[in-house]
Amino acid sequence: MASHYEAPIRKPLVLGDKGYHDVSVDIARPVEGKANKQWWIVFTIALVAFLWGLGCIIYTISTGIGVWGLNRTVNWAWDITNFVWWVGIGHAGTLISAVLLLFRQKWRMAINRSAEAMTIFSVIQAGLFPIIHMGRPWLGYWVLPIPNQFGSLWVNFNSPLLWDVFAISTYLSVSLVFWWTGLLPDFAMIRDRAVKPFQKKIYSLLSFGWTGRAKDWQRFEEVSLVLAGLATPLVLSVHTIVSFDFATSVIPGWHTTIFPPYFVAGAIFSGFAMVQTLLIIMRKVCNLEAYITVQHIELMNIVIMITGSIVGCAYITELFIAWYSGVEYEQYAFLNRATGPYWWAYWSMMTCNVFSPQFMWFKKLRTSIMFSFFISIVVNIGMWFERFVIIVTSLHRDYLPSSWTMFSPTFVDIGIFIGTIGFFFVLFLLYSRTFPVIAQAEVKSILKSSGERYKKLRDAGQPLYQKPSQKSVARKETITDDVLMGEVKPTVDDKVGVSELLGSIGTFDATTETADDLKKIKGIGPEMERILNEIGIFTYAQVGRMTEKEYNLLDSITGRFPGRAQRDDWAGQARLLNNKK
Repeated sequence: MASHYEAPIRKPLVLGDKGYHDVSVDIARPVEGKANKQWWIVFTIALVAFLWGLGCIIYTISTGIGVWGLNRTVNWAWDITNFVWWVGIGHAGTLISAVLLLFRQKWRMAINRSAEAMTIFSVIQAGLFPIIHMGRPWLGYWVLPIPNQFGSLWVNFNSPLLWDVFAISTYLSVSLVFWWTGLLPDFAMIRDRAVKPFQKKIYSLLSFGWTGRAKDWQRFEEVSLVLAGLATPLVLSVHTIVSFDFATSVIPGWHTTIFPPYFVAGAIFSGFAMVQTLLIIMRKVCNLEAYITVQHIELMNIVIMITGSIVGCAYITELFIAWYSGVEYEQYAFLNRATGPYWWAYWSMMTCNVFSPQFMWFKKLRTSIMFSFFISIVVNIGMWFERFVIIVTSLHRDYLPSSWTMFSPTFVDIGIFIGTIGFFFVLFLLYSRTFPVIAQAEVKSILKSSGERYKKLRDAGQPLYQKPSQKSVARKETITDDVLMGEVKPTVDDKVGVSELLGSIGTFDATTETADDLKKIKGIGPEMERILNEIGIFTYAQVGRMTEKEYNLLDSITGRFPGRAQRDDWAGQARLLNNKK
């Protein structure tokens, strides 16, 4: 018990009377079951947004990027703003996976898988904008340092734009391997639960032959730590290199050494806010409130508050350095941001990024689901405005007043951006229906130390393998639907439940019938066969008559592996075996 000890003052990370089997059932349910109404509503909205954006992308490529709002002065604007915003959002996945893994933070277990998926999908969105901005995306391979038909045409390795290509592609590759490695035990769990042969075959391929042996787990731990060690520097390097796109220039407002740490803090800030948005949606859509708890949301809010304060400190430092430098161009760049024609964008950025996270100092607010969801949206809006302010307000008024101009996005600019948001949510929602959104193997590893059920057992001084009883653990009695309807749920010793079950599937007559070997049915072992025989089930014919009603009765009577009989299709297997007799 000592190895699973956790201080009683710590709140449980898994709520409810959850055992290991319950974790598998709950996490596999979104993959195995049908999508609910909420999922279809969100998916439909995301799909419409994606199709709108796709139409705008096709129009842009067929017509040219002149359909955007770019001009000679502001030649980087909406598209690069979106690029930097999406790359920043992708930061939190690697941070949660790698850094929190190395620090052995248990609360990452329930959120890391979704955060890693978010990283992959957001980097995909980010990569779309430079490709579209090329004007001729089919010539995009020219940016790669490969031999070509133009002889001396070669990429400029001194350009930070090329560093972006290598940094983001490396980041995507490591994140993808990290994500997939963590999914292997989850794929194997879905494979072992699958009933349909095609589904079993697909998840067998995806799980790479995972068997759950001690050797598999040893390699899994080793590879996870190595990848975490590789990914941790990427958290710092990727957005540092993105910041070099601006910091290596001589434009006032860009040419500053604070950009690398400032961009990294802002990326973690916006990334955690997007993870918060997704988790609050997914816990409701997939009914995962027991695993993504208010404590998880509170801890995420604390990280958002801290990184928001760091970003606010960076804003103040920027203003101080501009004043202290004595360079009138630098001073004017920041004065123009706050009081110029784009003042509304600057103060929106300050309000969303600096002031709104400070509400998280109050526990009542940071533990409120709706307020947390609202703030996560506000933070991402603010971080988008930050990138817009840095890019557009620094460009629209340069050294020559005669070239000063304004930037206004066209419907195509806006449509492409909305399309990428829709594409992101389409990918994430499809992922939630095909992949487990929570790392069930990792949640099980903290179940005995951080699960509410086991904490109650430990507090009551009972062994962890014993179910909590009414005498030892005070539990509030709830009135369920079966009590209200006057229905009695049969128990193991309930003869009425056994009689009802045998009345549906038939009884066994030892004088005229011969007992079958029920162990030939997948999912029935020697112990389960003994229990079935005690109930009065001896033949394939009896098992073959079971429907959902009889499955539920059997689960109630035996109390063993609820849902196993229906999932393994005992009735179907029994009918096949009975026909072969």
